[in-house]
Amino acid sequence: MSYDTGWFKSTRSSGSSNACVEVRLTGFAVAVRDSKAPDDGCIQVSHTAWRSFLASLR
Repeated sequence: MSYDTGWFKSTRSSGSSNACVEVRLTGFAVAVRDSKAPDDGCIQVSHTAWRSFLASLR
């Protein structure tokens, strides 16, 4: 499956805050980067790892 959401901030981020992360979902992985330094790179994890991470926060 091929898709790409583009970069987006969490719905829990306030509009005036730049201290958050951005996420990008693709058909292959989930990428995460610092919204204050988007050119400094990102980390990529599998969809399974991302779901496990989110579940651990609940």
